[in-house]
Amino acid sequence: MFPQAILARAAAPCRAAARPSSSIFRAAAAMPLRAKLLPQQQPQSRMMSSSSFAHFTPCPNDDPEDVLFQSLYGLRTIELNRPSKLNALNGSMIRKIAPRLLEWSKSDMANVIVIKGAGRKGFCAGGDVQQLVEWNRDPTIDGPAKSAAYFAQEYKLNHLIATYNKPYIAFMDGFTMGGGVGLSIHAPFRIATENTVFSMPETTIGFFPDVGASFFLPRMAGEVGTWLALTSGQLKGVNAFYAGVATHYLHSSSLNALESRLAELRFKDYDQMSRRLEVVNDTIEEFVTGLPWEEPMAVAGEVRRAIDRCFGFDTVDEIMQALKEEEKNEVTGEWATKTLNTLHLRSPTSVHVTLKQMRIGKTWSIAEAFKREHSIATKFMSYPDFNEGVTAKLVEKPRRVPMWQPASLERFAEKKDWKELVGSFFLVDDKGPKFKLLSEETYDKYPFKNFGVPTEEEVEQKVAEGKVKSRAEVLEHFVRERRQKQGVEVVVSEILLRKTKEGKKGLTWVYGEEAPGHQE
Repeated sequence: MFPQAILARAAAPCRAAARPSSSIFRAAAAMPLRAKLLPQQQPQSRMMSSSSFAHFTPCPNDDPEDVLFQSLYGLRTIELNRPSKLNALNGSMIRKIAPRLLEWSKSDMANVIVIKGAGRKGFCAGGDVQQLVEWNRDPTIDGPAKSAAYFAQEYKLNHLIATYNKPYIAFMDGFTMGGGVGLSIHAPFRIATENTVFSMPETTIGFFPDVGASFFLPRMAGEVGTWLALTSGQLKGVNAFYAGVATHYLHSSSLNALESRLAELRFKDYDQMSRRLEVVNDTIEEFVTGLPWEEPMAVAGEVRRAIDRCFGFDTVDEIMQALKEEEKNEVTGEWATKTLNTLHLRSPTSVHVTLKQMRIGKTWSIAEAFKREHSIATKFMSYPDFNEGVTAKLVEKPRRVPMWQPASLERFAEKKDWKELVGSFFLVDDKGPKFKLLSEETYDKYPFKNFGVPTEEEVEQKVAEGKVKSRAEVLEHFVRERRQKQGVEVVVSEILLRKTKEGKKGLTWVYGEEAPGHQE
């Protein structure tokens, strides 16, 4: 069902490989980068080794201006420049960004990296999946192999960002979806604005949440990550910040001034990465102008409890049954009905594969997540739902409802071999060629977690210490620890009201269904 030869050709993104050919692509000599430079960058002698560069050899048809690079003192800026496509990420852009990041990683002159999108609507609205479908359906080439090569380059870039050795800041101003999430979510600094729309919409098009989603979504609080993954749910504006997707919230009008200020930063040669990140964090905080109080937390209170109740199961059938039961709830019944209707529109195969991904991904390291995702993505390229979903939702006008195979969640459950089908996406061929990242650097938890609002796990650990007697004490601790950071009071207060109980014996953490919004 899934061609094993795909990995062997995954290093050949530019090659329109004819099916009969089985030779392994050898990278051509490094071609000069053609992205517009503002101003001239370091000489090529400062660039990465030729073996690393060979992974991103430019192709003849690459657009020379789909990514713009700029230098201003110690600041290096990457601007995605396809505004008419909401800066959708394609291979041409990846083949410019990755080599430049590798070059800057070795430069003493590059202090801080900023990535942003051109135009007013999108940071990056995802990958250019329409191109992948064209390849997959082209009978003159091995389309799935060419698509797999695209994912190989993309995931290598994502892993490079996740393990980068310099402060990296993503301006998530506008649509930040799919491939755009891969360029931002693994960064130590992720800035949301009033224009931010965050989503992993892959189940909508018959795919699965990739670009490292196996790592970051299962590590979100409770079952929020599972809910986002299965439903392709969105977090808009300040809610991306409240949920921990963004580390900071700024008004978009402040971003240009922040860029200029970041260019002025100077580090001492002996400053460790942790110190440099602290300086960058303090600089970003200078431009905070307040939160939009008219926008309440969307994933909070009873809705958040319902998400944890309904999406905590290990099978799709159990989740659907829980949502049907939730429809009886006077407060969250409408939310449950909407969620059920949404899941029925998603690819049944994608929903089942994604749920399994959420359950086992929490055990994967960051490097393993990208390696396993490449295997899964490769298999989806030969599965009908991806081509059908992209065509129905993005190519054809007017848009139509995709014809999934199987057609519905109910039909999927009727298949006797549905468990085997889902499991096949996760099979690893130990004898076949291995997908390799640019380095083997990895970790099990994000190393820089204290720049955003406190997580639910942090609040639970503080309560578990037994040294605090009231919610007020916990709140005071985190406000002081985060040095009066905006949003801390809002987020921690919501967690405490939902997950703790005050009594004569002090403050206790509440597990399960007990609603702790009152004192004993």
